[in-house]
Amino acid sequence: MSKIKAFVKKETVLTVSGILAVISMFIVPPSAGYIEYIDFRTLSLLFCLMTVMAGFSGLGIFSRLADALLRLTGTVRNIAIVLILLCFFSSMLFTNDVALITFVPFTIETLDRAGRKKDIILTVVLQTAAANLGSMLTPIGNPQNLYLYGLANINMTEFISLMLPYTLLSLVMVLVICPVFPRTRARYSPARQTDAPDTLRTSVYICLFALSLLTVAHVLDYKILLVTVLTAALLTDRRVFLRVDYSLLITFVFFFVFIGNIGNIGAFYAWMKSVIGGREMAVAILASQCMSNVPAAVLLSGFTDNIKALIVGTNLGGLGTLIASMASLISFKYIAVYDNKIKGGYFVLFTVINAAMLAALCIMSAII
Repeated sequence: MSKIKAFVKKETVLTVSGILAVISMFIVPPSAGYIEYIDFRTLSLLFCLMTVMAGFSGLGIFSRLADALLRLTGTVRNIAIVLILLCFFSSMLFTNDVALITFVPFTIETLDRAGRKKDIILTVVLQTAAANLGSMLTPIGNPQNLYLYGLANINMTEFISLMLPYTLLSLVMVLVICPVFPRTRARYSPARQTDAPDTLRTSVYICLFALSLLTVAHVLDYKILLVTVLTAALLTDRRVFLRVDYSLLITFVFFFVFIGNIGNIGAFYAWMKSVIGGREMAVAILASQCMSNVPAAVLLSGFTDNIKALIVGTNLGGLGTLIASMASLISFKYIAVYDNKIKGGYFVLFTVINAAMLAALCIMSAII
């Protein structure tokens, strides 16, 4: 029983999506038609991108990049700004969760070594916000963007143009807070790198990432990408498959099943469309606060054709509560492991800053 409770606590969204899918199966019995519910292109792209990012992370690429940049800084403020901006810009290409998994532990270790434990909470809060905000600029920045981009029937330029004003304001908001950090000189010890860079695997993952971008842009068929990634990883780095977040993929499948079944219940489908219609952005923001923006995007997309409003709403909705973006829980877990006593202070500061940023972005959405 304790193992079940631990699993539910760790994989709450997966558990809830699974329960919803099973309940819907009693209403709409399983059939061959279920296969039509699944968006295999989105699932394949997610799997390939997560595999490539896990490969980069395992090679220490991100840590080496951070070391190179941090050697150019000296004060606590400059170090904090670099660490925060690393999350902001890297999340645009490497997803928000990968940015946080890569740089938050590095940040905690770096500031702890520098004797700046008191700066860890604010730095990680801003890193988390920066990763969630930077990732909204590109279709590959986070899972819901990748999914909604496939539905919206728009090109990369249109997507970036849609989210650019919000991203620029986000960058300004993050930088405005940074002067809070002192200009005090800080000690810095680079992360320990025990192995030399693996040139072969690095080259392989760079090529796979380029192919992933071509697939996102609809230049390359996703089936070709999937076969290529599987083959390359099996031949050069089989252990990378152990670091892929399969729970996210399964969560998507459960929501696809649930939404597909609900779509076959005429009365409920009509009611949901009436609730969401014309209020996509507001509903997406509110729904994200309760279930996080990834499942909110998958769920709401089944009841509206205004996908652009969902893109904006689910991206802005990643701010706010701790569960608004599942990536935010990554940082919280690292903080709790580092020092359980400071997680309360982290939670309060996180909520205050996220709520303020969300309010500012909502005001912008009303203006533009």
